[in-house]
Amino acid sequence: MKKLFKFVLNKIPRPLLIQLSYLARPILALTLKGDKYTDPIDGRQFKSFLPYGYENPRENVLSPSTLSLERHRLLWLYLKDETNFFTAPLKVLHFAPEQAFYKKFKKLKNLEYTTTDLNSPLADVKADICALPFKDDSFDVILCNHVLEHIPDDRKALSELYRILKPSGWGILQIPQDLKREVTYEDNSITDKKERAKIFGQYDHVRIYGRDYFDRLKEAGFIVKAVDYTAMMTDAEIEKYRLAKGELIPFVTK
Repeated sequence: MKKLFKFVLNKIPRPLLIQLSYLARPILALTLKGDKYTDPIDGRQFKSFLPYGYENPRENVLSPSTLSLERHRLLWLYLKDETNFFTAPLKVLHFAPEQAFYKKFKKLKNLEYTTTDLNSPLADVKADICALPFKDDSFDVILCNHVLEHIPDDRKALSELYRILKPSGWGILQIPQDLKREVTYEDNSITDKKERAKIFGQYDHVRIYGRDYFDRLKEAGFIVKAVDYTAMMTDAEIEKYRLAKGELIPFVTK
């Protein structure tokens, strides 16, 4: 099953793959049912997760039920245990809403929940992140995860996020980050899709963020906290939820 899934990941175009994954999800979840690993988003348990990735697929990371990855499960745990996201009356803006979260967040009665994206069918508001149609100081919470690496002018996007966040509001702005790299790498002269995928991880990524990502956030005006939430967990918990040990959550406030 896992060998077949890995083959499919590498051969089927991504938009079609996403549709097929959701159709196949009940079968995958039933086939891999067990008690070794837990998806905290829905509480279901499995004997194994699935591989995920394009150039070099990561083993045992994709939940068969929610199709969440390490970053999704880490964010869920952090929101649930360390914030008031699930309890307080909050006006929330969620960029490019992830399927693993969308229906669950939509059902939360404490949230005034708005989704936005330029292309996503899940977006309530179709908008360019660099020119948002929202008033200053509009939202209590902003979730913008694995979006900025696609945006050529990410500094403009960050200035827009800062503008629409309420004073005392907070946000989580996750990105794929190479913590071994001090300085963010970008090269707009690389236009070949295969070459971009090889260098940046995906053909539609425009940079590899280094540790200086947090400086970019500060330059936009945010107060920044780089949260290593896995440092608060045991190795057994990290393995149980299949998290990436040491992954940092970029938590920002205004």
